Amino acid sequence: MRIGLISTPWTPLPPPAYGGLEAVVDSLARGFAAAGHELLVAATGDSTCPVPLVPDSPPADPGGTWLTEAELGQVVRAYDAMRGMDIIHDHTLAGPLCLLRPPDVPVVTTNHGPYRPQLLPIYQAMNRHAAIVAVSHHQASTATGVHIARVIHHGIDVDAVPVGDGAGGYFCFLGRMSPRKGVREAALVAHKAGVPLRIAAKIQDSTEQEYFDREVAGLLDSDVEYLGELNSTEKYALLGGATALLNPMRWPEPFGLVMVEALATGTPVVATPAGAAPEIVDDGVTGFLCEDVDALAAALPRTNGLDRRRCRQEARTRFAADRMVAEHLDLYTTLLNGNGNGNGNRAAPMAWQEGWHYTLPTGWTGQ
Repeated sequence: MRIGLISTPWTPLPPPAYGGLEAVVDSLARGFAAAGHELLVAATGDSTCPVPLVPDSPPADPGGTWLTEAELGQVVRAYDAMRGMDIIHDHTLAGPLCLLRPPDVPVVTTNHGPYRPQLLPIYQAMNRHAAIVAVSHHQASTATGVHIARVIHHGIDVDAVPVGDGAGGYFCFLGRMSPRKGVREAALVAHKAGVPLRIAAKIQDSTEQEYFDREVAGLLDSDVEYLGELNSTEKYALLGGATALLNPMRWPEPFGLVMVEALATGTPVVATPAGAAPEIVDDGVTGFLCEDVDALAAALPRTNGLDRRRCRQEARTRFAADRMVAEHLDLYTTLLNGNGNGNGNRAAPMAWQEGWHYTLPTGWTGQ
């Protein structure tokens, strides 16, 4: 199969530090190549992913935002170069609506973020031309009026993640310096529980710097330490040495790759039951899901009784990159065989209708 992958212009493949979307695209590219498929990937010019890349792409533009000249330029270069592909998987927002896309090539797109009300009309329009992948059942359940072709959880190369022993004597927070990620709440939980906390977080813009200065900096002391943004090696060392990852999200996160990364090191997760967290953390087995600061603080000592080997096992069984790759290839094959909505000229359209809403799997309850 000849597969085109379109990543963002903001971060190289693989990402040197923070970059969940780009980490997923990098894993897909490597997995497809290992399975013997022909690849062409649109990524930043400084990417080092060992697959063929669209030529003449500029280096990463970390200061960009979703709808800028950088993303539109990425999309134009990508679709022009991918006219000979069998299928294209576009991970940008603007791309699937681009008039320059090859008319005879099915397109798949993944929304890696929330289905905000402003985005729903955009993805509803995409349904006429592309198959849409959701990254969790919770995210799919919020896609009002959008036909979700498949729910595919993210995956990582678990075998490449070093196993940690949790002997560092601290808990950790890993993510962005954003109010919705719950950095302030993590510090409050640590203070209430009387435990050391190490915070590794990227400060992406002036808004996040202001949040750090106003809400977080005053909570730092000898026990609650801010480490800045970490590279991949440092990240896994932090996760593996932690007693648990503390992830008190304040928004319905569509997935939460950091929780999978923690489990892969053998480290359990203590999180709020928001968004996709109940699909990742098995409460009482690989971590605890708690509603507020008091409950989160009370759960931290209980993580010592959890089996770190079970955490690693669950990450490998449920969130391995080869599972993610196989599920994507199955979707592509289905579309190319005419059993879905990849493109009107190559596949039968899906039975989409106005007001269609994703139904959660039987027996699954989300928050």
